[in-house]
Amino acid sequence: MVVLADSDTRWKWGVLTARRLAPDAAVDGLLLRGRATPTPRQLAEVGVAVDSLREVTTAEFLRAATAPGAYDMVVLACVGGAVQAMLHGLRRAAADGVASGAAASGGAASEGAAAAGAACGESAAGAAVGSGPDGELSARPVVVTGYVGVVYEKLTDGLLLRHGADLVLANSPFDADRFRAVYEGVGADAGSVAECALPFLEGTAAPAPAETGDGPFTVVFAVQPSVPAGRADRAYLLRRAVQHALRHPEREVLIKLRSKPGEHTTHIEELPYQKLVRKLPGGRDGANGGLPPNCRLVYGHMGEILDRARHTGGLLVTVSSTAALESLHRGVPTAVLTDLGVREALGNHYFTGSGCLASWDELDDGLLPEADEKWVLRQGVRGGDGFAAARDRVTRLVGRAASGGLPPLAPYYTVRTAPGYLPGILRRYGLEQDGSPGARSSTEAADGLGAAGRGAVRRVVREAARGAYRHGVQRVAPLIRKAGEL
Repeated sequence: MVVLADSDTRWKWGVLTARRLAPDAAVDGLLLRGRATPTPRQLAEVGVAVDSLREVTTAEFLRAATAPGAYDMVVLACVGGAVQAMLHGLRRAAADGVASGAAASGGAASEGAAAAGAACGESAAGAAVGSGPDGELSARPVVVTGYVGVVYEKLTDGLLLRHGADLVLANSPFDADRFRAVYEGVGADAGSVAECALPFLEGTAAPAPAETGDGPFTVVFAVQPSVPAGRADRAYLLRRAVQHALRHPEREVLIKLRSKPGEHTTHIEELPYQKLVRKLPGGRDGANGGLPPNCRLVYGHMGEILDRARHTGGLLVTVSSTAALESLHRGVPTAVLTDLGVREALGNHYFTGSGCLASWDELDDGLLPEADEKWVLRQGVRGGDGFAAARDRVTRLVGRAASGGLPPLAPYYTVRTAPGYLPGILRRYGLEQDGSPGARSSTEAADGLGAAGRGAVRRVVREAARGAYRHGVQRVAPLIRKAGEL
């Protein structure tokens, strides 16, 4: 099977999901070229391994994923727009494969290709390839997608962009109900929704009691790239973490960072905490700026850092990071901050009813929140094997693909249902309205993807463009906003 990912966190989710769905299968990794393509350091920090790994364009992915006999399953671990584009691209590639097969056996290839192009404009219920009402079956790979963590914004938009995959994984019973309600509410098929769990929650049984006495009490502050977004709010949270360290010198406060300056994650980080610490008193020199001795910035694998907190009887603090679910899974007391309000824009509204909402003032006074067990179960943090049902469905789908073939992918969005939305998404990923690669991609394919010299030049230009983009996001944009406030 193959995993396509476009950022570090989605890479982690995609590979671990593939391993949980098919534990004994070989896994190839493809990184979709874009602004958030992870660096080697980020890939190493995530700590998941695959049998092969390379960076690809949309056209290169489609060729690799649909090569005859190449893969039984494709995991699309990408942002919603990328998933939608790949679904249309895979659909078209499968239709072209059916048409080619018909031509080779004496069928009317031209008529099959025309039918495939027309089908991309039909509704999801009637989308078809070939002459039959349900479309012609093909031995295409099973397509799986889902979400990397807590879904607290753009629920409808994100779900409809993922519709059309054979399986849309929901990370909890709560999410599964919401996903089906959205699909059914727009008249789309909800049969693809499959309840599972976050793949990095290894086993979902109730955790053992937290340990104590193994080093100083550790407070892990899991920061987020874009929550909160404003400088004042981010500086406030940093000051409160520092004040907590000063008030509790017997504790160790670890500010867990997602990326280093110049790197990008799933979300754009305009105001890195690495820069904000330099604004603290005495913060001009050193990586930890003006932080006290028992408070420091850290990188690394989140699971390992949470295990450290657990072994010291510690605490996780965040605004709305998915790390909160990892922490609850390990039995670590978890605080979801209310200092900036409980608001949809912050994502902490997702945790209402969890028992985890708390302020820095309460944590300063010694509060260790206790999670509501019913809420935790509803969110898929505890329970049985969360992937058993999804694994069974994948096995059956792969068997159908091998024996008789699968029907065409049928996304909700088509050029008929979303003529003002879908074409722009497809263009962004280099595809025509019928899902076929654009002229540039076709030219590269005919030329063997270009000469090695041109490939090297493209890599240099691409890296320069990424650097310019990151500079604009992290340096120029904040200055423009600040000037606008004057």
